[in-house]
Order: sequence, then C-alpha cells, then structure tokens
Amino acid sequence: MDFSDISARGLVLLGCGKMGSAMLAGWLRGGLAPGAVHVIDPHPSDWLKSTGVAINCALPAAPAVVLIAVKPQMMGAALPTIAAMGGGETLFVTVAAGTTIATYEAVLGTTTPLVRAMPNTPAAIGRGITAIVGNAAANPADLDLAAGLLSAVGQVVRLPSEDQMDAVTAVSGSGPAYVFHLIETLAAAGVAEGLAPDLAMKLAKATVGGAGQLAEDATDDPAQLRVNVTSPGGTTAAALAVLMDPETGFPALLTRAVKAAADRGRELGK
Repeated sequence: MDFSDISARGLVLLGCGKMGSAMLAGWLRGGLAPGAVHVIDPHPSDWLKSTGVAINCALPAAPAVVLIAVKPQMMGAALPTIAAMGGGETLFVTVAAGTTIATYEAVLGTTTPLVRAMPNTPAAIGRGITAIVGNAAANPADLDLAAGLLSAVGQVVRLPSEDQMDAVTAVSGSGPAYVFHLIETLAAAGVAEGLAPDLAMKLAKATVGGAGQLAEDATDDPAQLRVNVTSPGGTTAAALAVLMDPETGFPALLTRAVKAAADRGRELGK
C-alpha cells in the first residue's frame, strides 16, 4: 500500500485494543512510519508504547484518516474528541460494531467521508475478513484507501448497502464464536466416546483448522468437499445424517442462530 498521503498528513487511531493493535501492527509492517500515527487510548499497552507512535498527544488538524476502533459503549464520549476533524478532507473509518453511519453523521456531519467496516477476530493473526460500505460522501478513492488499510489484517469485501451489515456481522463478525463452540463440542463428544480430554481437544482444533484452510484453498466448493470425504454407508455418512437433519441439524440450527445475531444487531443499531 502507498502510505505517502498518510505519512504527510497523519493517521489518527482512536482506540488501540486488540483490533486497533492488530491493524497498527500490520501498517507498521507494511512500511507506515510510526511518526505518522497518532493514537488516542486511555490505557496504552506496553506494546503500543514500544512502537514509537505518538500516544495521547496533540493531533493533526486535518489528518488523512481517522480510524475509530473503540467499543460501541464508549462512542458517546469518544466521538466529540474528533468531531472538529469532520466536514473536510479527512476520511473516517470505523470498525465499531452496531454503530450506524447515521450515528456518525449526526456528530461529524453528512459531508464527512465515512467508511463503516465490520472485521472479525482472526484479524489478530492476519486472517480476518472485513466488509466495508461508505456513506454518500465517500468516493471510490476513499473506499480504496479504507480497503488498503483494512487489508493489513486480512481480506476485504465491499457491500452494496449498509443494510447488509447486520447479516455480515451475524455471519463473519460473530462467526468465529460459532466455530470455537464447534471445537468445544466436538472435543466433548470425543471425550464421551472414550478419548482423553487433551487428545480430544487437539484432534478437534486441528480438524476444524485444517478443514477451514482446505475449504478456503480448494477450487471445489464446501458441498463438494463434503461429498469427497463421505463414503456411502460409512461413518461420515452416519454422522451427517444427524447433522443435516432438516429439523434438528445444522441447517435449521445455524439459520436460527444467524437470524438471532442479525436481529440483535438491528436492535443495537437503533
């Protein structure tokens, strides 16, 4: 990524917890000079202090980008600290869950270019996926800049409209928790069949991790990959008969789970 404009005008990072730290680490690895970054965080970590970025210091009047990475419940107190930068050429990018574009525009103004993003926790290891959508003031160059910054922690996809963000949150934002629970329950099922707990957990983690990587790398879609490992009348077929039951299996269960997450996201955004 070309950091020349950011290096000249600066980047403000509002909040540097796990997600903010993951992004900052990616930018610094990509060649962004620490001196171009200004972090606002009430409790800076030892790692952040070691990076050489400016922490809780005077901010540039018109930075190239302000990236908002605070928790939604802190938004009311945090936004006024950067409101004066709105309405100009500064691009605002937010990774806070459940906070709508309209909420930001009420503070920053509708002429402020803004990109709303939904990353997920695998960003911590550079394997995240982030969905983005811009407001009416964000032009294609703004979206390209936001995508470039967010690609530091994984893949980036663009949404046609903000109303899809709750579904994205329910699938990929909350999705890692569903996978972690699958690992938990798969290991517990192994223990129920006589495996030692540590062995069952090792098998479950490696199986889910390896299968996920295979699904991402393969040219076949997941349905075909499933068929490839399912011998008629075999052990996998016996298990899938339970998991694919239309009333009690994964299809019905995950549809309900994702809908519950999406509905909650819509409630939080009101």
